[in-house]
Amino acid sequence: MDTPILPSTLLLTLLLCVGQFFFIRASTKDRTQTAQLASEKDEATLMPQLQDYFKARSYRVTAVDPQANQVTMTGFVRPSWFLAIFLTLLSAIGLLCISLVLSQLFPRFSIAFLGIVLLSPASGIFYWKKAKKLENVLLRLEASDSKQKFPSKITVIAHRDELIELQRTLQLKTVE
Repeated sequence: MDTPILPSTLLLTLLLCVGQFFFIRASTKDRTQTAQLASEKDEATLMPQLQDYFKARSYRVTAVDPQANQVTMTGFVRPSWFLAIFLTLLSAIGLLCISLVLSQLFPRFSIAFLGIVLLSPASGIFYWKKAKKLENVLLRLEASDSKQKFPSKITVIAHRDELIELQRTLQLKTVE
């Protein structure tokens, strides 16, 4: 089978594997963002809700700066079982594709190439080890004028998913 189809399929499959490698590596990328959120509640009402929210999410206060009205919290982020299994499955499919193409190019080593699929759990293990980390949340509460629609404004520096969940749970609005 010496047709030009196999080498071109090999090239495309290698490109697939490169893309998959970067996708797996990006699964552990730091996605910290800054958001300014506003609430219709005043500071006295909002602060206990923020404390309860972060306590329920297993964050603990590590630093308080009363002059800047700023609180720093730290919490342990657990990796997702679903994502670890999903990345392992994607890796198994990608490695199966590359091994099938290689076994067509080199039929004498086809059994050995199929053994490459056994490397797929390495991607799930990589994700699991890298995603398990401490996350910091920086929270600064700023009181606004009572004449404004939103009496409380919060600046939060946290992981993107944490910001989305905070905004959804406490019904906070994004300030532009």
